Amino acid sequence: MRSRPILISKSIWDLIGGRIWQPLQGEFGFYPFIIGTIWVTVIAMLIAIPPCLLNALYLAEYARPVTRALLKPLLDLLAGIPSVVYGVWGMIVIVPWVQHVSPSLSKLLRIKVSNPTGFSVLAGGIVLAVMVAPVIISVVYEVVESVPDGLRQASLAVGATHWQTIKYAVIPEAIPGIIAAVVLGFSRAFGETMAVLMVVGNVPQVPTSIFEPAYPLTALIANNYGEMMSIPLYDAALMGAALLLLVIMVIFNLISAMILNRIIRHKY
Repeated sequence: MRSRPILISKSIWDLIGGRIWQPLQGEFGFYPFIIGTIWVTVIAMLIAIPPCLLNALYLAEYARPVTRALLKPLLDLLAGIPSVVYGVWGMIVIVPWVQHVSPSLSKLLRIKVSNPTGFSVLAGGIVLAVMVAPVIISVVYEVVESVPDGLRQASLAVGATHWQTIKYAVIPEAIPGIIAAVVLGFSRAFGETMAVLMVVGNVPQVPTSIFEPAYPLTALIANNYGEMMSIPLYDAALMGAALLLLVIMVIFNLISAMILNRIIRHKY
């Protein structure tokens, strides 16, 4: 393991809890990068999940066949766009927009803005939300569409409205698949590199608001790997960051699998 030297020279708790990243002085604190990754991912999922679920329900339950035939290929096309394209779009559109609205939003939320550039957690969250939306919508649509029509017909037969049928018959049946779709979107958002790197600011600090810049682990690895490898432990520290990212993703997916299994066992 190429991360072994850093794990031998420093304890895992010093690495995770360290707030200083100064390779020239031998300081390799991952805490700002971990928090930055969590901030950007959580903001992205908060923005993405509600409209994605509503859009998937609309496509599966309300949209006409012609509308589905037009929108489904569009979702597949959006899911296949390279992340660097989303990053360029974020720099051209989202970052200036965030810079423009951050004074008003900060006053509304009573948050002090110390970063007027627009490169921020919010910009990264918006770009990531747009990136993961086609994946979540497509998976949830397939899950909802696979619910047996007999459940819908039985619900409608006892006098339930269309929305009541969706709320009390379709969604409970589809909830494991919906959770799986959200987990898939979270995993993509958590591991995304290029688009986030281009709009989040890449400042190694712990963000205290959505208007401040951050520095996710993925951006740290992409920005620094291959540079200044003559510094002792630098290569090992970056490999340690990659290992930490892998461990976090494995833990999250294990917890999600356990939750899904509990839901399925309780349901059946």
